[in-house]
Amino acid sequence: MSDKKSREKMLKAVFTALFAALIVVSAFISIPLPGSPVPIVLQNMMPVLAAALLGGVQGAGAAGLFLLAGSLGLPVFAGGRGGMAIILGPTGGFLIGYFLAAAAAGFYIGKPSPEQKTPLYKIIIGTLLGFVLIYIPGIAQFIKITGKGLTEALSLACLPFLPGDGLKAVLTVVLAAKLRPVIARYLYKDTDLGE
Repeated sequence: MSDKKSREKMLKAVFTALFAALIVVSAFISIPLPGSPVPIVLQNMMPVLAAALLGGVQGAGAAGLFLLAGSLGLPVFAGGRGGMAIILGPTGGFLIGYFLAAAAAGFYIGKPSPEQKTPLYKIIIGTLLGFVLIYIPGIAQFIKITGKGLTEALSLACLPFLPGDGLKAVLTVVLAAKLRPVIARYLYKDTDLGE
């Protein structure tokens, strides 16, 4: 393996681990919402941001590392909790959605390129796709575990969070549009390796 490819692999691993750590750190920003078991978190923005900045493989890798750490009991989930009981509980579907969101949004937007700027519409659509894909398994598991109907589940675990998630989506798009060229220069400047 050439030095350039070794350096690229190392940088990709570092960026993937860095974004997994950012997902973990954002767990400490958690605000309980009265009447809902689902807290307001910054954490759900980070897998989508990882995808928008790094692409599908590394974005999903960051979310996967985060989920692995949490499933092993490390206190990386919202409120400093961890363990399989959280993943299998009423809010665990949202955590599973982190991985789906990171993979789908990242593959849709694509990895950053030093030669070509990503169209803004692609970042916007990918970001929205990511946030939607967090909600789908989240609401489905919430309904399954709590036994609540769709309307009640949406009113408890979705609708109160949409304004905040709208703001987080805007912030994700702005950060991705500004930072993708910078990340591309570090990760892909001397290579044409695909994802």
